[in-house]
Amino acid sequence: MHEADTRTDRPGSSSRPAGSPGHAVVIGGGIAGLAAAHRLLGEGVRVTLLEAGPRLGGKLYAGELAGAPVDLGAESMLARRPEAVALAEAVGLGASVQAPATATAHLWTRGALRPMPRGHVMGVPGDLGPLAASGVLSAEGLARIEAERTLAPTEIGEDVAVGEYVAARLGREVVDRLVEPLLGGVYAGDAYRISMRAAVPQLFEAARTHALLGDGVRELQRRAEAAPQPPGPVFAGIDGGIGRLPLAVAEACRAAGARLVTGAPVREVLRTADGWRVVAGAEAIEADAVILATPAGAAARLLDGLAPTAAAELRGVEYASMALITMAFRRRDLPAAVSGGGASGFLVPPVDGRTIKASTFSSNKWAWAAADPELFLLRTSVGRYADESILLREDGELVDVSLADLGEAVGLAARPVASTVTRWDGGLPQYPVGHLDRVARIRGAVAALPGLAVCGAVYDGVGIPACIASAGRAADTVIAALGARTAPLAPTTDQRTGQ
Repeated sequence: MHEADTRTDRPGSSSRPAGSPGHAVVIGGGIAGLAAAHRLLGEGVRVTLLEAGPRLGGKLYAGELAGAPVDLGAESMLARRPEAVALAEAVGLGASVQAPATATAHLWTRGALRPMPRGHVMGVPGDLGPLAASGVLSAEGLARIEAERTLAPTEIGEDVAVGEYVAARLGREVVDRLVEPLLGGVYAGDAYRISMRAAVPQLFEAARTHALLGDGVRELQRRAEAAPQPPGPVFAGIDGGIGRLPLAVAEACRAAGARLVTGAPVREVLRTADGWRVVAGAEAIEADAVILATPAGAAARLLDGLAPTAAAELRGVEYASMALITMAFRRRDLPAAVSGGGASGFLVPPVDGRTIKASTFSSNKWAWAAADPELFLLRTSVGRYADESILLREDGELVDVSLADLGEAVGLAARPVASTVTRWDGGLPQYPVGHLDRVARIRGAVAALPGLAVCGAVYDGVGIPACIASAGRAADTVIAALGARTAPLAPTTDQRTGQ
């Protein structure tokens, strides 16, 4: 990775020559900001990207442990959505996109590792056969699902919490032992608060159009079976780790002439008679357009004087914190339940009272993580929304509690030869009921300022393809505004002087 470019733009250097697409400043160097920059550069827009932290990539973070490459953030992407795979191909990583070597996952619940039952939509079952065989639910829980046929339809309204609705229709066991661990793996959130409309829109539509939720799920499954499936896996990784993706996008942006600056927290974004002024440290950068690709709090601060309605809405966004504990073991020291190659890992329902919420057997799941035949990589995660006291513990304690849970779950008794803890404080935005309406209000307020756009995990989904799609939307908004500018913006009040 190149050292950050720390050159300073000359005052007025972004003045746009006749016929030029202009200059855009992207604030935030996670995958959304980098994808927005890449899209802008493809349309000939000159780009400066400013990242407050010391590195690019955000929650996609490639590292190394015991001499082996590891992902210290997100480790897979939804491949059935095209955006992430397309971006990987565009920056030269197409041949490195890999399907998991195994996708066999389990649930550690009711005192045992149990196979993740098939035939569900985000944990909501359509086919009770695999669910009953898995042992995930009790006999009472299975009977409660069947009892839905005796219930009157439930009014769903404009939005509803996933857990609230599913529990009312199918019982709490379905939520606590299936929906909660699956949604928690994505949002680190509380299924009884998460918006169905925002987080599982296909389930929301099924609930709106069917008197019985089970019938709606089965209809979704029938449609999926009848529709032609795109080639390739549902999820994918990248050889060497998904953390390679933002680094490759950054390299492609530099090659296209972008200026990427790390260690550059932005203090102000100001509207001027000619466009925009972005103040980062002692540098003031003139621009024709600005994209905010930051978490909600940073975006709110920068929008205070520009779009106070958007800023207030962004301040209402809550986040969950979590930590990843990545460990390397001697393969010979591991029980067959771990190193046998059959399982990719397991999820843990919060209702079971364990500390870890998931474990990924990386050397089983990804061929590139098994390159050293003597070494085995795995990781656990801890921390959920409103249940983050575990994160107050020291790194060594997090390793110890992870080992204790792994010992109970799979009989692991060995100590790792190396370990590292990666903390993601405020890492995952929460999507409560009404989230999409909040996003619409934010975008509506920002749209009143031509040449300004927002993107990232706050708005359209927390997954990698969703963040890239959000970036594309913001870039297209900016490109359209640049194309429509035939005259300078009307003079406005300078937010710093009031003149």
